[in-house]
Amino acid sequence: MARSRPTIGITMGDPAGIGPEITAKALAQTSFHKLADFLIIGDYRIFRRYQKKLPPNTNFLDMKNILSSHAPIGKIDRACGKAAIEYLDVAIGLLKARKLSAIVTAPLCKEAVQLGDPSFKGHTEYLAQAFKVKDFDMMFVLDDLKVVIATRHIPLKDVASAISRKLIRKTITLTARSLQNYFRIAHPKIAICGLNPHAGEGGHIGKEEVSVISPVIREMKTRLPRIQGPFAADTLFYKDNADRYDAIIAMYHDQGLTPIKTSNFYKLVNFTIGLPIIRTSPAHGTAFDIAGKNAADPSSMCASIDLAIRLSR
Repeated sequence: MARSRPTIGITMGDPAGIGPEITAKALAQTSFHKLADFLIIGDYRIFRRYQKKLPPNTNFLDMKNILSSHAPIGKIDRACGKAAIEYLDVAIGLLKARKLSAIVTAPLCKEAVQLGDPSFKGHTEYLAQAFKVKDFDMMFVLDDLKVVIATRHIPLKDVASAISRKLIRKTITLTARSLQNYFRIAHPKIAICGLNPHAGEGGHIGKEEVSVISPVIREMKTRLPRIQGPFAADTLFYKDNADRYDAIIAMYHDQGLTPIKTSNFYKLVNFTIGLPIIRTSPAHGTAFDIAGKNAADPSSMCASIDLAIRLSR
């Protein structure tokens, strides 16, 4: 839903974590209010601990779903997990009604949510189910560097068996489509990591590059001629190499997230691709150890809001 002045919804996340604090600190940035309107979805009694007065062009949808006037700050709590999902459900309804241009989701605690819903896997999967989307992924955005991971939260021992031609084809397609539709890159240049050290060394250190990844790259070059790989991941993320590409596709979670998070953890944004709506989020968790101490850095939340605004225009 593109508007000249978008309305960005922000879900407060787990009330016991740093979500309310980083939301308040991020919206204190006056530059945002020249570009968008905001709707915070959460519990105002929690939020006002960090921001006594709402910023300009900001409304608050007060769910009033924390029964105690004092949430158990910094602790895993079932009621807080339930509240975080209720914020998200309201945001989903507003997105479907086209009353929001995008959402930014502050961190929730999976363990807290799972106390009430053991099947919960995470924000990304929950949103995909709500919008009945089968093909989706996480794109991590840091300035001009974008990283997509082919497999997400699975044990390392299961990664090799999960790598299939269908999966690689889907990941490349999602990545290219997102770069074209959201970042206005007509002919995206995408680098694909190998799975094994040295990208398998021609089959001497694993066969996945030869049997799975390379055939898909050759096949898809007819419509995406600027995809390249598979490359050894240990050198691909070196800045001079990474800067040549619009995005990098990694084969598993830590292969892609370790280099991009160490580049600048505090400005990293998680952008869910494949959904019919725009959703961004900080690339960190609830940080219970510093919750309520006014020690949380809002930089990733600021970057998430900034990206949501840019993608909505």
